[in-house]
Amino acid sequence: MSISFSLVLVLAFIAGVLALEGIYLLWNEHKGPEAKRLERRLRNLSAGTHGEEALKLLKRDVAREAPWASRLMLAFPRLASADRILGQAGLMMPISQFLLIMLASGFGAFLLVTLLLSPPFWFVIAMTLLGGITPYLVVVWMRNKRLARIDESLPDAVDLISRALRAGHSFPAALEMVGSEMVGPIATEFRITSEEVNFGVPMDAAFQNLAVRVPSDDLRFFVIAVLLQRETGGNLAEVLGNISTLIRNRFQLLGKIRVLATEGKMSAWVLAALPVGATVMMNLAAPEFMATLWTDPVGIAMIYTCLLSAIVAIFWMWRIVKIRV
Repeated sequence: MSISFSLVLVLAFIAGVLALEGIYLLWNEHKGPEAKRLERRLRNLSAGTHGEEALKLLKRDVAREAPWASRLMLAFPRLASADRILGQAGLMMPISQFLLIMLASGFGAFLLVTLLLSPPFWFVIAMTLLGGITPYLVVVWMRNKRLARIDESLPDAVDLISRALRAGHSFPAALEMVGSEMVGPIATEFRITSEEVNFGVPMDAAFQNLAVRVPSDDLRFFVIAVLLQRETGGNLAEVLGNISTLIRNRFQLLGKIRVLATEGKMSAWVLAALPVGATVMMNLAAPEFMATLWTDPVGIAMIYTCLLSAIVAIFWMWRIVKIRV
């Protein structure tokens, strides 16, 4: 029995154990006795709970979910930020389950590259790491999309609060109106803040929690305005109306910048697709000439190097054309 085959068997056994652990954690989170007890308690406390959003009011106990994940979070503080990113993406997934998914994804990439190809060791390591971080990149993409939806709906939410205050409603009632009348993640976040206030959390702490859950500059403007008005007084409806106008002006400026940056983005797409397109066209036009690239060991090493260089170049161009306002 070769060493590589033994290594594959050991890694397959480890992957099976991790998969069973992930299945157990997933079942325990949704169907376990602790989850049922919390759902029953929420129904008894309030008849107006809103399903999954209401569960976010409860702090997840990582030590109870998986003790080893708790020890990892204490040893590596970055894991706490990853757990926060999961919440900002709208996923009620424990960090332990997410780590198991990353390990399973990396192991799957390792098996795929090892069984289908005969690459050098450094390329196997690179592809395994890329497969491991792919779930994290997907979660970051989901987080950015969700935050973008919140930013788009925030001016309407602020206008709704301002109109409710001018109509004579109290500020907590205006927050509740946003949570009940609007849709999407903006309604979920304001509903959580409203329920925190109703459950006895101080207004300042509830809005600070909102700013932590939604790391948006526009939302921070709103939170700071509300907190300052509570300290100094003033016409909150007028202040919120000005903030709504400011947010809409920022969106207009961002739209103009996106139009001006379209040429750079198209250039980035062309540069990213040019090597692949040129290789395909040359292989169709002169397959004998390109056959050396697929058969010679030096050519295979050049292919792996070009793939890694293309990944770095695409990431670099993406950072160049990404402009913040």
